[in-house]
Amino acid sequence: MRIALFPGSFDPFTNGHLDVVRRGAALFDEVIIAIGNNSSKQRYLPVEQMIEMIQEVFRDEPRVSVQAYKGLTADFAREVGARFLLRGLRNTTDFEYENTIAQANRHVNPELETVFLITSPALAAISSTIIREIHRFGGNVDDFVPFALPPVAQ
Repeated sequence: MRIALFPGSFDPFTNGHLDVVRRGAALFDEVIIAIGNNSSKQRYLPVEQMIEMIQEVFRDEPRVSVQAYKGLTADFAREVGARFLLRGLRNTTDFEYENTIAQANRHVNPELETVFLITSPALAAISSTIIREIHRFGGNVDDFVPFALPPVAQ
């Protein structure tokens, strides 16, 4: 089995993430969307809620699953039997950041290979950070996410 782990905070999961998962599912036998606990970030949406929303998006795709994890991504990949990390690249800035992480992951888990997919051009401008800001201030983010985000708490 060729299992790929698609790690991230997914806060929220975007149409860009959706595109990477669907394209990755064509390359791998299984794709695990892994929602990590980034100790340097405060979450906008609860992990449990994001898991449920993503699971609903992929309810008809049995080769795609969603799990939360803590600790190092490379260790979690080993734990779930994933030999590949799937990552999307929007631009050269993403590449510089992701390249450094890929090297560190390979150091921790030498059997782990990172596979980069270039973001589809129509989705390259989407980022979770921008979506959070638009949503936080009451803007419409329907074009950027594959589900409705909960109303903003007042």
